[in-house]
Amino acid sequence: MQNEVDAKVDVDTIYGIDIAKGSSRARELPRYAVAILNVKEGDVTHHTMLRRHRILRMVHQDRPSMIAVDNVFELAANKKELIHFLERLPKNVKLVQVTGGLHQKPLVRLAREQGMSFNQFNPNEEAEVCAHLANLGVGCEVSLFEDVTKIKVSRARSLGRGGWSQNRYRRKVHGAVKVKSREIESILRKVAKNGGFTYTSRIVEGFGGYVRCEFTVNTRRDNVPIYHSTNADVQVNVKGVERDKIKYIPLKMPKRKFTIVGIDPGTTVGIAILSLDGELLLLKSSRGISHDDVVKLIAEYGKPVIVATDVIPTPAAVEKIRRSFNAIIGTPATQFRADEKIALSRPLGYSNDHERDALAAALYTFKNYKNVFSRIEKKVPQNVDIDQVKSNVIRGDSIEEAIEKVVSASKGLTTSRVVHKKVTEDITDEDVQRAKMIEILKQKKIQIKHLQEYVSELKEDVSSKDRKIKKLESKIRKNRGEVYKEIRKNKEVQIREHKISILKVDLNGTKKALNNARNQIAKLKQIRKMEIKGEGIPVKIISSFTKESIERTAERYGIKNGDVVYLEDPSGGGTITASILIDASVRAVIVSDELSHVASDSFFKGNIPVLSDIPIQRVEDFAIVDPEILNSAILEWEIVAQEKRMAQKEQQLKLLVDEYKSERRRELV
Repeated sequence: MQNEVDAKVDVDTIYGIDIAKGSSRARELPRYAVAILNVKEGDVTHHTMLRRHRILRMVHQDRPSMIAVDNVFELAANKKELIHFLERLPKNVKLVQVTGGLHQKPLVRLAREQGMSFNQFNPNEEAEVCAHLANLGVGCEVSLFEDVTKIKVSRARSLGRGGWSQNRYRRKVHGAVKVKSREIESILRKVAKNGGFTYTSRIVEGFGGYVRCEFTVNTRRDNVPIYHSTNADVQVNVKGVERDKIKYIPLKMPKRKFTIVGIDPGTTVGIAILSLDGELLLLKSSRGISHDDVVKLIAEYGKPVIVATDVIPTPAAVEKIRRSFNAIIGTPATQFRADEKIALSRPLGYSNDHERDALAAALYTFKNYKNVFSRIEKKVPQNVDIDQVKSNVIRGDSIEEAIEKVVSASKGLTTSRVVHKKVTEDITDEDVQRAKMIEILKQKKIQIKHLQEYVSELKEDVSSKDRKIKKLESKIRKNRGEVYKEIRKNKEVQIREHKISILKVDLNGTKKALNNARNQIAKLKQIRKMEIKGEGIPVKIISSFTKESIERTAERYGIKNGDVVYLEDPSGGGTITASILIDASVRAVIVSDELSHVASDSFFKGNIPVLSDIPIQRVEDFAIVDPEILNSAILEWEIVAQEKRMAQKEQQLKLLVDEYKSERRRELV
């Protein structure tokens, strides 16, 4: 983080960013379209084809309140790069994903809900829409750091072995670390008192002072006025504690909406609240919390349609909460196992078992309704409250009936507003007040009547539910037991048999590889023994008679004066490839087939024996040849070569004599 203690964020400026060219995961750095929204004036400034470093410079200059994008991974390829990007932002500048958190909504749909339209293939317009949506409070702030900051004060250099003055030097450095630590603690003490947070310290003492001092501050990095620094003796390292997963914090608490609530009752109550879109609104556990406080907390986040639990039968505390909201109860089809809860809850994260159980209950219920919700979203017309339709469907209506109810209610409300507007044009203030009082009384009477009916219905429901619960509990006790144990046993047996079959295959493959390795090791040992005893001469193998193969062998094993080489495929070679081996002054070249005439002639001129039909013992890239066979073959080659050279000399001499005779005849004539 940079030293930005006095930097002030411009709350009237919002940056909207959309990728214009490339991708954050591509090798070439992407380019972006940037829309700068002046909230106060309402005007927008567009910039196109900007690199990320240029955008960061502009952000440090303008210090906007928010940077809005439709997907944060357009700015970074992965979490590590995203953390680096956030660390480079000025203090209090929020990175906002306008499409939501884990369960994102399409940008086109969000814009339509806010009465905006844009060309989704135009990056400039898309960036502008992101800025406007963030200004309206749509989306979530991206948080990658916990509300914990680590400060480490330590030596800036190694003390080394030292000499006569080592103790004095050590005391000087450790004393500097101690002074800096106390200075930082003094600042933290003042800031913590004003900011309402706490901190702890851990000190490692050394000769004359501190070796290091580590502070753990229980607040965000932005609230800690301590920054990185390094001098001759002391270094200070400050960083926020990274989250395991990205956390999405809503920009503003949404209006009261329908929710799915998971409850884990007991001394410590776990509460998980999901929207009908599957977004996690609250995950909390509290010890000793009362029923009224639980109801009040749940009501702050919306109106529960379903209150879910992870056990059967439904606990009395959960049933009591369900009655408070007249919600539907949600229970699993069978008893939840711990591993199933963990697998279901892990993507969203949790702090303890109570939060895990509550979250698993809510997610299990949402998962059961997910397909129904998808069909509703496809069928619901524009400008119709989707959550209200979903609530009606959960309570038993068909999708068509639920849509009709919501549409009819909205039409009736619109008509009443129009009529009310026309009537009020001709009445006095006194009439208005009287009418208001009469309307309030009517509403109160209707409300009292409804509540009385509701109480009687609840009493009937309680008695019927109690009877039903007793019957179900007796059935569960009968059905549970041996059948459940047998199912668990069969499943475990299948899992273990599958693992055993996989391990057998792996074991067979390992045995084969081990046998091959042992055979190769035995051959290599034999070759090495023969080489040490002088019973064999090492041979360097070249796969093909090409420049690349020769260079590859030379790079891997080296080709030097006196080496014996073996050409696996001698075809294709010529003067150039032969000259490489000639220049290396190899002792002999062993071939498996005939060389080309040009290559053979080059080796002959270079006085390099070319041997064929020489038996070699080979393991992988290593080989060995019997010294007697090699020396004998080289001797035979030299005899043949000597005869060939004599024949060539005789031929040359004969040509010279013939030429001399011819010149003499011409002179006589």
